[in-house]
Amino acid sequence: MSHHLPHGPQDGPGPVRGPAVVVRLAAIGAVVLIAAAGFAYTGGWLSPGRLSPDRVVDALEANNGQHPGFRRNHAKGICIAGMFKGNGAGPALSKASVFAGADVPVIGRLALAAGRPDVPDASSPVWSMALRFLPVAGDEWRTGMNNIPVFPVRDAEEFAGFLVAMRPDPATGKPDPAAVQAFLAAHPATAAALQTIKAAPPAASFATATYNGLNAFRFVNAEGEAAAVRWSMVPEQAGTEQPALSGPNYLFDELIGAVRQGPLHWQLVVTVAGPADVTADPTVAWPADRQRVAVGTLTIDTVEGEDTGSCRDVTFDPLVLPAGIEPADDPFPAARSAAYAEGLRRRDGEVKQPSAVQVSAVRAGEGG
Repeated sequence: MSHHLPHGPQDGPGPVRGPAVVVRLAAIGAVVLIAAAGFAYTGGWLSPGRLSPDRVVDALEANNGQHPGFRRNHAKGICIAGMFKGNGAGPALSKASVFAGADVPVIGRLALAAGRPDVPDASSPVWSMALRFLPVAGDEWRTGMNNIPVFPVRDAEEFAGFLVAMRPDPATGKPDPAAVQAFLAAHPATAAALQTIKAAPPAASFATATYNGLNAFRFVNAEGEAAAVRWSMVPEQAGTEQPALSGPNYLFDELIGAVRQGPLHWQLVVTVAGPADVTADPTVAWPADRQRVAVGTLTIDTVEGEDTGSCRDVTFDPLVLPAGIEPADDPFPAARSAAYAEGLRRRDGEVKQPSAVQVSAVRAGEGG
């Protein structure tokens, strides 16, 4: 049985036209920008002063308000746990022990890409899956992924301009469409990235979403052969209809109900870059004909509220890497690493209000 996945057609993004389109893209961009803020400190992004991790977290708090004890971004979430099992295809790409074929315990988190812990689920179309793989022999791996196909900016200068363009107008609480349109006209890569995000089919639920690692890393196998890669978690459970549940926590409620009925599964799919593919520009999706290799299955069989769950005090630092996985030339993982550490330092010891999603540990099959 082949572990290589079929390729589908991929249409390029169309031009950005009209104020209505600009406003829709601005709404997408605003959500993604919140998710991006943790990357901003690298290289003095917001001239003239270099941004440090503490200033990034200050900016997140200024945008979202003070919510002691919560993550400064992706504040509303739920803990997940289960196992990962490699299928034998991974070692050809990476010597990481997670791909050796043994059952690997996993803890993680599903969350909304927003900085407020009390936002209604319907307000955030961008979701994240963060995972911590814990092989018995050590050599753990942490990663964070999002349900969007690309990132909206490619470098520090563009990020700074995007931040200014997306600044909410105090009178409306929304970005100025004229400022957004001017920025997109001057930065076609961002316009194309936002079109790609907008064109991607929306997921119906946490369980049926594909989560993409938007940054490139290097896989190194036992022979020392290296390849630039990105990875995705592709759901085995299908579904295109929105959950029938309602209320501010309907996505989380649907997830809890799904796990009660049985475990959820995703295939970890690694995309290998071609020789000419850019690895430091996350606005660009690699061509659809690139090699894609399914290397194993993630099974989630437990969900738990994060007030007491296993993910509560974990930072899903993208630079916690096993032998066989290395950073590439993308600067964002290092930026995220530093900002996550600063966020953890601040929330450690803070008195936290109860999370919006309250549930004791639910294990697969408890629903009968």
